[in-house]
Amino acid sequence: MTDTTSKNMPDRTCRPLISIITVTYNAADNLAHTLQSVAGQTFPHYEHLIMDGASTDDTPKVVAACHNPNLRFISAPDEGIYDAMNKGLAEATGDYVVFLNAGDTLHSADTLSEIADIIMANDFPGVVYGQTDLVDKDRKRVGCRHLTAPEQLTYRSFADGMLVCHQAFVALRRITGEYDTRYRFSADYDWCIRILQHSRHNVLFPEVMVDYLNEGTTTKNHRKSLVERFRIMSYYYGWLPTVLRHFKFIWRAVGRHYGK
Repeated sequence: MTDTTSKNMPDRTCRPLISIITVTYNAADNLAHTLQSVAGQTFPHYEHLIMDGASTDDTPKVVAACHNPNLRFISAPDEGIYDAMNKGLAEATGDYVVFLNAGDTLHSADTLSEIADIIMANDFPGVVYGQTDLVDKDRKRVGCRHLTAPEQLTYRSFADGMLVCHQAFVALRRITGEYDTRYRFSADYDWCIRILQHSRHNVLFPEVMVDYLNEGTTTKNHRKSLVERFRIMSYYYGWLPTVLRHFKFIWRAVGRHYGK
């Protein structure tokens, strides 16, 4: 599976290039926070790709106002968020890739630098992952994500749900595939599972990695997303085990509702 002579292997003597992909469509109200967060990073070895679905609002103006030499803006019609993400993957030239939605931000100015340090110290692992804080549209912290990234992450970990937020999942580019666009709301869950199947080593980022804007498409379509995730989970982990796990999920949700 891992051919060390492959031209896609990163140069382990150099700092990794990290591709940050942001998919947008009429995102002018939220995009500036994301652009500023990335442009303010102390780590210079990254590219920021804005994959825009031919926005009709001020999104292009917001991007133009961000004078970041590492920024690329590509605007063309697409067939939805996961199609746009696949186009971003095709454009990415980095050793690692991470998706940051409009409105989401890296937690601190040193986040990319610290991720790169982990990558170098751990011989270029398949995934570097971390915790996520939730913020509102005014950038005020709402709380931590209800699922906590585990200390040890494997392919089997996602049988208990998407324990790591998509935006806090930094993947070695050469082991990533395309998003399955048959899924409209949960292709990111399927994508992460497939990457974990091909990753031999995953490393936990020791701090919060991302501040997540708590108003995403999946949140607005929560029920449809859950149905898709059940299908995905059944495919990878078996139908009966998935049904049994959902009793645990229901109990967990009831506990959160009543503050237990």
